[in-house]
Amino acid sequence: MPNSIPDDRIVVQNARRAVAAELRKKKILEQPIAKYDPKTGKVFMEHSDGTKVEVGETRRGRYSERRK
Repeated sequence: MPNSIPDDRIVVQNARRAVAAELRKKKILEQPIAKYDPKTGKVFMEHSDGTKVEVGETRRGRYSERRK
């Protein structure tokens, strides 16, 4: 069955491999990597020299509570 739909585990595994490959590529090319700290809700860029620059912050609360 060459036209079968792949199992979810295979799709997730391939997605994780793609993300890991992209992160390795960015480290080799010394490009900044966007990271998120779930404890503080801050979004920052981590550069190859170890410096971190905050670029944003997430909103807290549910969408229905923020919407007016």
